[in-house]
Amino acid sequence: MKDLKNKVVVVTGAGSGIGRALAKALAVRGCRLALSDVNEEGLAETAAAVSGSEVKTYKLDVGDKDAIYAHAAEVVQDFGQVNVIINNAGVALSATVREMSDEDFAWIMDIDFWGVAHGTRAFLPHLIASGDGHVVNISSVFGLIGVPTQSAYNAAKFAVRGFTESLRQEMKMEKLPVAVSCVHPGGIRTNIANSARMSRLDSAAELRKSFDKIAMTTPEKAAEIIVKGILKNESRILVGPDAWGIDAINRLLGSAYQPLVERFTRNKLIV
Repeated sequence: MKDLKNKVVVVTGAGSGIGRALAKALAVRGCRLALSDVNEEGLAETAAAVSGSEVKTYKLDVGDKDAIYAHAAEVVQDFGQVNVIINNAGVALSATVREMSDEDFAWIMDIDFWGVAHGTRAFLPHLIASGDGHVVNISSVFGLIGVPTQSAYNAAKFAVRGFTESLRQEMKMEKLPVAVSCVHPGGIRTNIANSARMSRLDSAAELRKSFDKIAMTTPEKAAEIIVKGILKNESRILVGPDAWGIDAINRLLGSAYQPLVERFTRNKLIV
C-alpha cells in the first residue's frame, strides 16, 4: 500500500489520544474514515476536527465481541469495502498480581487483547476482499518487557504482539493481499492514565505524575510515525525514543533487563 488516498480506514478508540491524532493524519492523506469509540462526546469532537473528509462515526465497545462483528458488517455496508483496520482502543490497569481483582483482569483483557483479536478477525475477510488490506494492531513497549504492577497490561500487550506477528506470517505464507503491523508506543501524552483502574496500592495522582514523567511523544507525532510505518509495510513500528531504547535493551540483554526494571521501580512499589 503505497498511497492511502481514498482508502477506507477503520480506527477504534478514535475519541481521543492516538486515535484522534490518527484520524487527523489519515484525513490529510485523503482517507475515508470509519471512526469508533465508546465515548460519543469525544468521538464527535474528533469528527469535527476532520470535517471536510468523508467520515462516519460509530459508538463501539470493543470489549463486546458481537458488537465488533456487527460493526464490521455496518462499515462495509456504509463504505462498500475496508482497506485498513487500526485496532487502537485500549485501557490501563495498575495493580500487582496479588491485589488485582478477577473483574479488573477480565476487563483489561476483554478490551486490550480480545478487542484487538476480534477486531482483526471481524475485518480480515473484508481486507482480503479489498485486494489491498492492512491490519494495524496497537501493542505497547509493555508488549516488549514486563513491568511490576503491569502484569495484566503486559499480558494483554504481549498477547497482541504474538497474535499480530503470527497473523503477518500467515498472510505471507497464504499469499493473501493483507499487510500486518504491530505498533509499540512508548510514553505518549494521552489521557489513558486518567481512566486507568488501580489497586488500593496506587493513587490516581501518583500514577498520573509518573506517567507524565515518561510520556515523551505527542499523539500527533505518534500518528505520523504509525502512518509512515503503514506506508512502508513495517512489521514492527516503534513509537518514540523510549520505545527504541527499550527494544534495544531487550534485544541486547534478553531476560537480564529485569534487574534494571526492578531497580527503577523498587521505590514506587509497596508490597
